[in-house]
Amino acid sequence: MTCVFVQFRCTPGQTYSVATAIYDREVVSELYSTSGEYDLIAKVYIPEGEDVGHYLSERLFDIPGIVRTLTTMTFKAF
Repeated sequence: MTCVFVQFRCTPGQTYSVATAIYDREVVSELYSTSGEYDLIAKVYIPEGEDVGHYLSERLFDIPGIVRTLTTMTFKAF
């Protein structure tokens, strides 16, 4: 499995509804609210053989209230 972190910028006032929708899809391992440019950050494990972009697009990026995302790929955990 490949671990990625996805940050979500939400429409103002929609962060909690976006977080609920993300959580309800049972795709993310962890989900946090954050300060700064983005409102939420999620830790997602991508199954072996899956294309990261397609996996995330098909499972998360169609949620209403998401304005922008930033996906960070990981290499090695210490």
